[in-house]
Amino acid sequence: MVQIIGVRFKKVGKVYHFDPAGVDVKAGDTVIVETSRGIEMGEVVVGVHEADDDIVKKPLRPVLRLATEDDFRVVEENKKKEAEAFALCNEKIAKHGLEMKLVEVEYTFDNSKILFYFTADGRIDFRELVKELANVYRTRIELRQIGARDESKTLGSISICGRELCCAQFLGEFEPVSIKMAKEQGLSLNPTKISGTCGRLMCCLKFEQDTYEELLQVTPRQGSVVETPDGIGTVEYVSLLKGQLKVGIENDREKVHKDYAVDEVKVIKKPKSDRFLEKNDEELLKGLED
Repeated sequence: MVQIIGVRFKKVGKVYHFDPAGVDVKAGDTVIVETSRGIEMGEVVVGVHEADDDIVKKPLRPVLRLATEDDFRVVEENKKKEAEAFALCNEKIAKHGLEMKLVEVEYTFDNSKILFYFTADGRIDFRELVKELANVYRTRIELRQIGARDESKTLGSISICGRELCCAQFLGEFEPVSIKMAKEQGLSLNPTKISGTCGRLMCCLKFEQDTYEELLQVTPRQGSVVETPDGIGTVEYVSLLKGQLKVGIENDREKVHKDYAVDEVKVIKKPKSDRFLEKNDEELLKGLED
């Protein structure tokens, strides 16, 4: 077992583990820590606790000290310099005619590096841009290409639900979201209905997916042949969350439709294919997944 704390460097970002190293810290404190990027200031979001050695990434870097008023002033000064660097970098991007969009500029706490985050449709040759920026700032320059999800997380916005974007509000890390999830949840495959501000599949599709997967294990799928109290029929509609099925049963004169609970029927034959997405669906939704 090892003692660790959880530190976050951005308002809604990944939580990293650090060694408290004898410093008296608690959740809510601001600390100065040593990172792979240099000296950084972050907020303690998880207080001192013990964790198994095998779940902690080694080497565990130490907390140097609690942040002081001078440290907070450094951060404020860095924010001003970031705004100036953002404007200058945009000018140079236009000068070189680069097809890229600058999203954010970040100074490390100790000013040992300046990071420029951008989006672009393809690969960008920014070597000349880096040289010019390095000549201006006389420090290490790093340009990082980020995805559409990261851009939305950084800039923030309002989602189609009317609330602030989940990624900008509370999601520390992105989880994979697939078109199959939308299909399994019975959602419209209209790209405008299932994609977020970033143009990718909405992160909230992941929130209830575990429940849907559990229900799919015990619920007959559309097209299944089932035995009901009224005879053999074919499942024509599934209300997954309600646990209800609409079954078409043919008798001598006509076909009738009846509703049944999942536990009232028994599957005799599964559909020929469990394929969720047809080829035309895949073409329509191509590009929504990362």
